[in-house]
Amino acid sequence: MKQEQILAAARAHVRERLEHDSSGHDWWHIDRVVRLARRLAEEERADVFLCELAALTHDLADWKLNPDEAQALDDLRAWLAEHGVDETTSAAVMEIITHMSFKGGGQPPMRTLEGQIVQDADRLDAIGAIGIARAFAYGGAKGRPMHDPEAQPRGQMTVEEYRSQQAPTINHFHEKLLLLKDRMNTVTAKRLAAQRHAVLEAFLAEFQAEWDGER
Repeated sequence: MKQEQILAAARAHVRERLEHDSSGHDWWHIDRVVRLARRLAEEERADVFLCELAALTHDLADWKLNPDEAQALDDLRAWLAEHGVDETTSAAVMEIITHMSFKGGGQPPMRTLEGQIVQDADRLDAIGAIGIARAFAYGGAKGRPMHDPEAQPRGQMTVEEYRSQQAPTINHFHEKLLLLKDRMNTVTAKRLAAQRHAVLEAFLAEFQAEWDGER
């Protein structure tokens, strides 16, 4: 029962914090990632509670939503302690959320199965039809153009370069989204990513044809 109480408190806290976000990192993104994480955890036989709790809280300290990432991490650590999360679980949650971000593609691999699962769930929500919608929501929130054929996608980036980018949204597909299929950790996520990746490719082909006036 205590685990369910912790998860219920986390749901309420996160929903209050992110419900009105318009950058694609809103409560419903969290809800989808939690459901994906639970599914992956069950199929991969991981700790379902840890995966759900990390999935629920994974964006509370995200650099894209917080001007002071270190303070946001401290606040989350304090929230976990205040709500009775034991030190081992809290440490595991913090490890997951501090290592799961793409950040230009140079991050080390996740150390635990639970970390791999939460990362996979978050990355699955970044591709497919939902991923397309989120990409343009984020670009619009940041005042970025949809497409500029004169702006070429960049290759491997440092964390600083990735965070400071102001590239058109279509570039984001080539710089990150199309790379995610091959960066999934678990067998289940690899299977789900294949279909979502195909949706990205079909969309980009149609987008380019319409941009060029071919359709």
